[in-house]
Amino acid sequence: MYYFLILFFGSLLGIIFMIGRKLILLQNGAVFPKEEVFWETRHLEKLKHSTVKNIKKHSYAGLVGTIRFYVRFSSFLKNKYQEVKIKIKNIHSGRAESDSPEKREISKFLRMVSEYKNKIKEIKHKIKEEEKNL
Repeated sequence: MYYFLILFFGSLLGIIFMIGRKLILLQNGAVFPKEEVFWETRHLEKLKHSTVKNIKKHSYAGLVGTIRFYVRFSSFLKNKYQEVKIKIKNIHSGRAESDSPEKREISKFLRMVSEYKNKIKEIKHKIKEEEKNL
């Protein structure tokens, strides 16, 4: 903390010293020669126009590249999703086949119960038809 305060006040004293020297010279009547500017306004305008033109060109190229990347990446993801979906279905069907490679025999009790249910349905259906006919 103290280090930054010392640097701040040291630089402030340096700036005061430089400005004070210039003021003393001005009071004594010294004339400063006019410094030439190396950068003229015309050169800056040319530089500005060329910079803007290049920025536009590169931004359009970047935009096109971004859109192409988005389209390609989305189609890539879509294809990979379909492949994974097919693999999962294959794995699922493979497990179902591996669980029962050959048809398991249904127990006699379950077969008898299902036959009785079918017979009862047939009888109910016949009864309903007879009731309609009467």
